[in-house]
Amino acid sequence: MVVPGDVRRELERHAREEAPNEACGLVVLRDGRAIRYERGRNVEASSYRFRLEVEPEVWFLEDEGYALAVFHSHVASPPRPSRTDIQHVGLWEGRLYLILRADTGELAAWRIRDGRVEEVPLS
Repeated sequence: MVVPGDVRRELERHAREEAPNEACGLVVLRDGRAIRYERGRNVEASSYRFRLEVEPEVWFLEDEGYALAVFHSHVASPPRPSRTDIQHVGLWEGRLYLILRADTGELAAWRIRDGRVEEVPLS
């Protein structure tokens, strides 16, 4: 998966603006490349968990051939799915899952399936 600098900067900006809470949204992909970021709202307003809310029309991008990856930030913990992320993966199971460590800017991508976590290479 490729995350260009402009998309990465938007993820970092959103994480800074939402601190001390986790930021969340959807990364829009075409052929494994992030082309833009759609900000969401963390309904939980929490620094330990997120529940994503986005404008409904964003979901229809999949009908236009785009893929969607869920994004959220961790305030100061490694960019790896937490136990809460794994237990509450729900609709995101099997989808690309990006996590940014807000205090360091470290970004990582994952897939969560059947309680297992698999890292996805980023470039």
